Amino acid sequence: MRQIFSIPRFRLPGLVASIGAQLPQWPHSLALATALNAAARMGLLPEDSLALLEGRSFVVEVLDAGGQASFTYRGGFFRPLLTPPASPDLSFSANLSAFLQLLARQEDPDTLFFNRELSVIGDTELGLVIKNMLDAVELPQLPTLAIFRRQPAAP
Repeated sequence: MRQIFSIPRFRLPGLVASIGAQLPQWPHSLALATALNAAARMGLLPEDSLALLEGRSFVVEVLDAGGQASFTYRGGFFRPLLTPPASPDLSFSANLSAFLQLLARQEDPDTLFFNRELSVIGDTELGLVIKNMLDAVELPQLPTLAIFRRQPAAP
């Protein structure tokens, strides 16, 4: 897939994290669980791997935004957790730019991990299941907007 733009490495100002950490975190959990359920319904997440997540808890922390999302997978659905578990089965933390690069497939999880931009703590086997799930996701190709199409040079 050809990228139209590149997401640069950046770090939000410290003030953002200090404010973000004071805000309620449950909306992040609800939004992420909703997005994951939508991806599962669209068939983007491999069903055989989803079964391996049953009863497991996860935390995703965006360090420079001061945000945290906690969720579990139970009964075939991702469910938000209103309070983070004391010891989640798997925890991911990174700055916003690293998560955006991961989602845009600009960087792979291994590169971010070995460059110490992505921290993964918890069940190693579960971490590999998640990594393989991310690698297996086939994102739908979105049409290129007219403003991004190259126009032929004028004679």
